Amino acid sequence: MQSPSLVFTLAFCALLLLQVGVRFWLAGRQVRHVAQHRNAVPEAFAAQVPLSAHQKAADYTIAKTRLGLIDVALSAAVALGWTLLGGLNALNHGLLDWLGGGMLQQLALLAAFALIGGLIGLPLSWYSTFRLEQGFGFNKNTPALWLSDLVKSTLIGAAVGLPIAALVLWLMAAAGPLWWLWAWGVWMGFNLLMLVLYPTLIAPLFNQFKPLEDETLKARVTALMQRCGFAAKGLFVMDGSRRSAHANAYFTGFGAAKRVVFFDTLLQQLSPAEVDAVLAHELGHYKHRHVLKRIVTLFAISLLGFAALGWLSQQAWFYFGLGVVPSMDAPNDALALLLFMLVVPLLSYFLSPLGAQLSRKHEFEADAYAVAQTSGADLGHALLKLYKDNASTLTPDPLFARFYYSHPPASERLARLGAH
Repeated sequence: MQSPSLVFTLAFCALLLLQVGVRFWLAGRQVRHVAQHRNAVPEAFAAQVPLSAHQKAADYTIAKTRLGLIDVALSAAVALGWTLLGGLNALNHGLLDWLGGGMLQQLALLAAFALIGGLIGLPLSWYSTFRLEQGFGFNKNTPALWLSDLVKSTLIGAAVGLPIAALVLWLMAAAGPLWWLWAWGVWMGFNLLMLVLYPTLIAPLFNQFKPLEDETLKARVTALMQRCGFAAKGLFVMDGSRRSAHANAYFTGFGAAKRVVFFDTLLQQLSPAEVDAVLAHELGHYKHRHVLKRIVTLFAISLLGFAALGWLSQQAWFYFGLGVVPSMDAPNDALALLLFMLVVPLLSYFLSPLGAQLSRKHEFEADAYAVAQTSGADLGHALLKLYKDNASTLTPDPLFARFYYSHPPASERLARLGAH
């Protein structure tokens, strides 16, 4: 009879191989489908989208997909390196020899894991920004700004993450068998707090947020929000063009701290009526309580996750099956957290199409709300401009789109709006 740890090792390997195989298969479908339709604009869009823009979107999509395959292979190799090839075990025991068992060693293990993982991912991040995005005319970043963002993100991550990690580790050791319930409460409280604090304390460290100065547009937007019964803390323009030519608009914050943020690139590309329509779409998400529903879903999934972690952290096969020898005279809580973080994505990946499908449903609902409040033609024109300016392909592989796309493909979305 096989031992539980060996069974778990085989299951982990099978899931990892299956995930990599599915990712490569879907990416291959996407590349082939986009390439096959590269030389002809879909008939429905022929009057609005020039062939050159369509081909740029195809080339950009193919390049991003192929770069994503490198990331998939690297991520799988890193997961194996940390687990079955002994990387995490060696790091843990090295820190135990140096620092002894205790909170300091556990925090050092979490920090070292995050730092090494970040360093491994740096080359791909750099290539994506300064080769792929720049090659297609989207990158406005500079090496100095990119490095500054990296340093800021690292320092903020340490300043925010280490205290939360310390509290969770303390609960794991001191709160008894139901520690995971207390830890879940802390984690959810932290997420809600960040929704309030991020817009005003963290985001301004990376971008400038200036009040919307266009009085005509401000009056239109304010009237729309009043008509929809929506109150916001302010209307802001973000210097998105400092880093990228991509355009966007979004709400941020929670409760009374909600803000409306427009990328400066968006305001440059859209007419006032089209900005209204895009904003009405975002208001539709709030009107249909999509944000609240997603928060509740996050609460429920996180609760299941913490409960699973609470059980797995007590199973010896969980450690041995992933190539780690737990300490007999020191806490293994940080080890359990890291191993759980390495395993969960293998399972959650196969559930991601459900989340994508729900997200697409929400997008259709928000579109319908925008049409009721503004104009379907204006929203359609705005979306088509954004698809074109962001080089989003008009001809994705249907199965790839069903599996990954959080927003409906252009053909489906615009067909519902009757914009073409």
